[in-house]
Amino acid sequence: MQNVDYDLVIIGGGPAGLTAGMYAARSRLNVILIERMAAGGQTLVTDWIENYPGFPDGLSGAELSIKMSEQAQKFGLAIEYGEVQSLDLKADVKTVLLADKSITCHAIILATGASPRKLGVPGEDMLIGKGISFCGTCDGPFYKDKTVAAVGGGNTAVQESVFLTKFAKKVILIHRRDELRATRILQERAFENDKIEILWDSVVTSVSGGLMNLDTVNVENVKTGEAQKLSVDGCFIWVGIQPNAGFLGDAVKLDDNGFVITDQNMAASVPGIFAAGDGRRTPLRQVATAVGDGAVAAFMAEHYIENIKK
Repeated sequence: MQNVDYDLVIIGGGPAGLTAGMYAARSRLNVILIERMAAGGQTLVTDWIENYPGFPDGLSGAELSIKMSEQAQKFGLAIEYGEVQSLDLKADVKTVLLADKSITCHAIILATGASPRKLGVPGEDMLIGKGISFCGTCDGPFYKDKTVAAVGGGNTAVQESVFLTKFAKKVILIHRRDELRATRILQERAFENDKIEILWDSVVTSVSGGLMNLDTVNVENVKTGEAQKLSVDGCFIWVGIQPNAGFLGDAVKLDDNGFVITDQNMAASVPGIFAAGDGRRTPLRQVATAVGDGAVAAFMAEHYIENIKK
């Protein structure tokens, strides 16, 4: 049998990847986790998590990320920072290509997660980081006593809008429908917060400002066609996510939105390839589901590797 660098390579260091890494390292697999930025993924920049079991008072996303990373490394998980460029899955031995080297292995767990989706309106790209933001935890403190817009109607949009009221004097939540999609408890918090104003049935058509700052969000009512200009100091966008799967190409089967298709065992379309967390096709994307995915993926990868070695 051809020698490989590792039994298992895990790509992505969010809750799914860290859980998979902990299970794999604890099972004494020769495993490495590759993360392009910082361990924790989207959880790292989540202000507060109150629905993860075992923490009745809740905890910050950063704290949970640190605890998960420390626990995984306690069992011997090696974490390397770098960005995967592509995969070669044609042979039984898989190859993970990075910018400066290649790594061979028997199995791979894709735990690459997903990133915030942009609006795709004029002015957006130019003003990202100059008034356009996707992270309330990161940028909320910059808007103390100012007015900001927020776009979206799901859990993230509503929860983060409530969080922004800790700093901003007013949050204008723009939603394209006439009711929010967030869970009832989050909706109640938004409705009870006198700093939040909701623009129903409305979409952003463009954003504008100076070279270094946003000052206007243009919106249109989808039912009446009425347009208006909102004078704001910032705009936070929470309109869904897109998978971090650009490097995959056609290596494994993806759904129409680019998420990895798996079976109940987290197995992708190529033997020895598994996926876990927000980057796979799943009806729910939460820390709890990512952790469950990671545990299953590691367990099934271990069995796959055992059979290969036999």
